Amino acid sequence: MDKIAVVTGASGGIGRETARILREKGCVVYDLSRSDKPQDGITHIPCDVTDEGSVKAAVDAVIEKSGGIDILVCCAGMGISGAVEFTDPKDSYRQMDVNLFGTDRVVRAVLPHMRRRRSGRLVMTSSVAGVTPIPFQTWYSASKAAIISYAMALYNEVRPYGIKVAVVMPGDIKTGFTAARKKSAAGNDEYAGRIERSVSKMEKDEQNGLSAAYAGKILAKAALSKRPKLLCSTGAVYSLLCTLVKLLPTRLAQWVLYRLYAK
Repeated sequence: MDKIAVVTGASGGIGRETARILREKGCVVYDLSRSDKPQDGITHIPCDVTDEGSVKAAVDAVIEKSGGIDILVCCAGMGISGAVEFTDPKDSYRQMDVNLFGTDRVVRAVLPHMRRRRSGRLVMTSSVAGVTPIPFQTWYSASKAAIISYAMALYNEVRPYGIKVAVVMPGDIKTGFTAARKKSAAGNDEYAGRIERSVSKMEKDEQNGLSAAYAGKILAKAALSKRPKLLCSTGAVYSLLCTLVKLLPTRLAQWVLYRLYAK
């Protein structure tokens, strides 16, 4: 029997590629997102991950159509940038609401169905920024670090029910995410131009990064593997970076990040 897969944020970028690949692998795929950008063989259901009612209605619709959910891949997300000192709390709350609490809303809606069936796969999208926090993208980094902690704790909560949890941490990926980032240069003069330099470098790295299709393959592999890694990144370079940050003395690791993104 074909596996039933739900992908949030599948209207574009990594989510769209993940949904496409899962469909090619034989899954019945549902795209839960605000925008309907059709893909052959994939069913779109309107969903806003910041709205509890919208999430519940979307998950209920999938259950009604397919009888269950085998795979959930959480790709819905957004990004902001700017100095902490000058970031409007409304923006930082929005960042956490979409990335962290949006993931949580969908997971909580799907979990009861998986638990009763004693099987399922939860795949969440974090970022290398979750383990190497990026200056002037503090709230984005915090949201992605929180997803890692959330998933690692959840891993053991749901283990007895045959539910597996995996987190994928993409590095620089060339998608529309870069253009969609909500940037604030407030305080750039006070910070000696460092805000704009940092974000500009990050955006250049992203636009020279890996393809969304490559990241989608990693997410799809985690969704379909019998024994997925709890934490994995997209590619050897980013795996090495995550490992080095853990091994290097904290002060040295922070000096490297300062030279890269805060000087």
